[in-house]
Amino acid sequence: MHIYIDGEYLPKEDAKISVYDHGLLYGDGVFEGIRFYSHKIFRLEEHIRRLFVSAKAILLDIGMTQGALCAAVREAVEKNGLEDGYIRLLVTRGIGSLGLNPFQCPKASVIIIVDKIALYPEEKYQHGLKLITCATRRPAPAALSPSVKSLNYLNNVMAKVEAIHGGAEEGLMLNEQGFVAECTGDNLFVVRDGKIRTPPSAAGALPGITRDVIFEIAAEFGVDLAEADLTRYDLYAADECFLTGTAAEVIAAVELDRRPIGDGKPGPLTARFITRFRELVRA
Repeated sequence: MHIYIDGEYLPKEDAKISVYDHGLLYGDGVFEGIRFYSHKIFRLEEHIRRLFVSAKAILLDIGMTQGALCAAVREAVEKNGLEDGYIRLLVTRGIGSLGLNPFQCPKASVIIIVDKIALYPEEKYQHGLKLITCATRRPAPAALSPSVKSLNYLNNVMAKVEAIHGGAEEGLMLNEQGFVAECTGDNLFVVRDGKIRTPPSAAGALPGITRDVIFEIAAEFGVDLAEADLTRYDLYAADECFLTGTAAEVIAAVELDRRPIGDGKPGPLTARFITRFRELVRA
């Protein structure tokens, strides 16, 4: 693998950052996870726009235009020669002093990693995921907006630990009001009586790129899809449930807190969305 760091390509074993980089010291930075299929990068411009908005929200100057960064990502994919894969694009605050002041970092650092990823084994796409509700809550939007895809993922990591220790593949995260926000790394959708609902960003959900694609597919199918505040009861009572994310793509959830969702198997509407999503990414 050839890793892009600030305009230079380095072998994986030589790709290093300074211990004084504020991305390492304080989680000060933003990132995007992006997929490519058959050498074609899926929704690259949308990912780059979201990255720039996240950077603007935390007063981080990326130091490149959106067009230049898109070109760098395309070049990195081409240079690594993979047909299908995953891109981790990071922008750190850069090298600074041992203090919180971000303005002592004169230049941001841009890193592009191109590799393969398998978030869940293939059998889980056939049979669905088990979820548990995590005690760890999503940060309040007034503390850190869920729309900022920052490098500080400790909240999600701690929830993931709970899920693994609880014998589940994913963890359901609630906000401080007790409403469903998202899972540790994925957006969530529930199906009941042919209608689909998903938590709004105000509840703590990241406005996901794959989430947006689900809205497009729903419109194409003529399926009623809307944002709504959800509780755990809404999942217990759901006919189907599925998760979405760039790394996860679209995958069914079939159990929450040892309660089967629907009949405990991936549902027919979920299957339609998975099939259509896979068609779109290969189109």
